[in-house]
Amino acid sequence: MMVHAGAGSTDDARNRGTLVNALLHHTAKLSEVGGELRPGIVHRLDKQTSGTIVVAKDDVTHRKLGEMFSDRRVAKTYIALVHGTLAKDNVTVNLPIARDLVRRTRMTTRRPDGRSAVSHIAVVERITTRYGAFTLVEVRIETGRTHQIRAHMQSLGHPVVGDTLYGAPRSIALAARKDGIERPTGQSSSGLERNFLHAAHLEFAHPHTDKVLTIGAPLPAELADFLRWLRTERVPVG
Repeated sequence: MMVHAGAGSTDDARNRGTLVNALLHHTAKLSEVGGELRPGIVHRLDKQTSGTIVVAKDDVTHRKLGEMFSDRRVAKTYIALVHGTLAKDNVTVNLPIARDLVRRTRMTTRRPDGRSAVSHIAVVERITTRYGAFTLVEVRIETGRTHQIRAHMQSLGHPVVGDTLYGAPRSIALAARKDGIERPTGQSSSGLERNFLHAAHLEFAHPHTDKVLTIGAPLPAELADFLRWLRTERVPVG
């Protein structure tokens, strides 16, 4: 589900079925700060990213929340599963994010004129399986650039599982056998129909009461099931 309609005709089929459409079905009014295409939307998530999102019902609240995000007064934590094994338990990526001039649908960390972006990555679990190595990570972002976590993980050589735009394979195949023995019959590959990236927690002060709010969302079923399956495919290490 897209968060809001894109530029162009709002009658276009690709602009229907958005989160904004669903919200307007349940509430009479959303803030108008974001314009008619994105009423109430304080910040966005990519279409293939699940989790917490903030929506404002009135303009005053929207502006205050927008200032919090701009001033980095909102703590944002994501959960991601990435390919490969991260060597260090904690890594900070401080690389600018800019539009890729060759592939316009992607962002890149290789342009010096990009906007500053900082991601703090902490390893939660390393999983070595018949399908290769994976690492479950928790990512706290100081900034909120487009595709920030996806581009930063790619820069480390560890793309997010399912994220074919940034180099992840379309399916996860059984790792090659070094001894030349044929693979066992049965399941030989598996795929994920979305990115394994989830906005797990947001923490910020209520814009009117200053009470600290901590909002969380559990992993959706498709991600929890995929992770559970992957754990059943573990192989001994060492």
